[in-house]
Amino acid sequence: MMEKAKTLLLVMLVALSLIQSYFLAYSMPGLGATVKTGQDYINADPLGKKSNAENVIFPEEIVLHFGGNEHTVLYPGSTFYNMILKDRIQGREFKGFQRNPANVLNWDEVRKNDIGVELRFQNGIPVELLKKLLKVQGDLLFLGETIDRIWIFKATDSEEVRTFFFSADGQKVYESTQADLTVRDVQDYVGFGEYQPKYQMTSDGIYLPKQPIQSVEMVFSYEAYSSELMQQNLLDPATTKALYDRSGSQIYTDGKRGLQIEQKGVWMIYTNPAASQSEENPLSENVFASIEFINQHGGWDGLNRFVNPGLNLEGKTGKYAEFQQYVDNYPVIETKDFEYGSMRLTLQQGVVTEYSRSLITLASRSKTREARWLPGGAQLRSALDHYDRRSEVVRLFPALKAEPLENNELKFIPIWAVQLEDGAQEALTEAYPAGFVPQEIKDSPSSTHDSDEGTGKDKGGKEASGHETAERDGNSLFGGSDPLQNSIEPGKESKQ
Repeated sequence: MMEKAKTLLLVMLVALSLIQSYFLAYSMPGLGATVKTGQDYINADPLGKKSNAENVIFPEEIVLHFGGNEHTVLYPGSTFYNMILKDRIQGREFKGFQRNPANVLNWDEVRKNDIGVELRFQNGIPVELLKKLLKVQGDLLFLGETIDRIWIFKATDSEEVRTFFFSADGQKVYESTQADLTVRDVQDYVGFGEYQPKYQMTSDGIYLPKQPIQSVEMVFSYEAYSSELMQQNLLDPATTKALYDRSGSQIYTDGKRGLQIEQKGVWMIYTNPAASQSEENPLSENVFASIEFINQHGGWDGLNRFVNPGLNLEGKTGKYAEFQQYVDNYPVIETKDFEYGSMRLTLQQGVVTEYSRSLITLASRSKTREARWLPGGAQLRSALDHYDRRSEVVRLFPALKAEPLENNELKFIPIWAVQLEDGAQEALTEAYPAGFVPQEIKDSPSSTHDSDEGTGKDKGGKEASGHETAERDGNSLFGGSDPLQNSIEPGKESKQ
């Protein structure tokens, strides 16, 4: 009897021991890993709107070639840009790629003589990202490329449509022999530019409008994320300390990461030096990681475009990602006096080590809008020729620069901007003063500069049809209609 009792007691003790071991291993708090990871204590509640790769991948411009050495340039957000890209090209398939040397054709002759359309991407875009924009199928060699141009054209002496993807290194072109495109498609693309301003090309490939171009000056009110909110979002609030430097910047650190607030509280620079400094990820992976990081740490204000910064200081690609903001169809460039318009990130193996951006979020609508003309023709060419870094210019484009006003307002001033070989963007020349109409426009037989100019209305105050507006206001940047009417408000995309 005693032996049975001892055996039963032993079984109970073993069972109790097993149960206790289970709870110790799986249920007791504080017995797992005790070291917090870099993100454990960050409050990553989103602050602004989220986005994805499909929303930030698009060409910086579309160039239409009419033959006879005539061209026009369409910019993101404009009516005909959207009609060509979103309503036509995005739905087509590109496959059957054949690799050729870059000089497989005389491209100067193609540009001058053959009708066609070019999609241009600053410093190129990895095919892995391009697949978020277009239906592209290819072999591993092609899928590993970075593409800076897509050129679709109809040869003058045949009814053949040819489609080429240009590598960013300038060494190779890939012809899509099974592109889902017809001669009629190319003719339609070119037809959209019939009433657009005509451009001439300089000897080094810069497109200049032959006449002044209408733009718009705007004033927006804004709000800004507080430094306290960004601390909570990016740092450990339990250990954060505040410092101040002589320049007036506010500096916060939790011992691992740092946050610097500048420009009277509307610009931030986040650093995470504790992040891995090992081998870099491919650019496409870092772009996806950047988008997700921004979604969680500040969000997006309006329309933004991914910009490939190109080679970093070590001669490698993939370490940096940049997103340029658009306001009413125009890219915003930063100036020495005021930083606003871009989000920049540095990454190591998908981990963000540096992050700089504006803390400003614009109101959904502008307070004021006023038409202004950007110079063209000889005056613009003269401004370009006298630019002190002329030899470094690779592109000219209409843009805005932001100027802070009192009472939390920003004025956006229309300018011609230049892009340089190193990726920098600078203002070249401002628009003419508000109310000034260039003589070339006054002398134009199709112009009617009355009180309704630039409103998309005829003299009787009625809305004009799209075709009528395009024919009458051919010097607008916005597909024929006026920028005061046809624009993308921050946070909204135009719907065609």
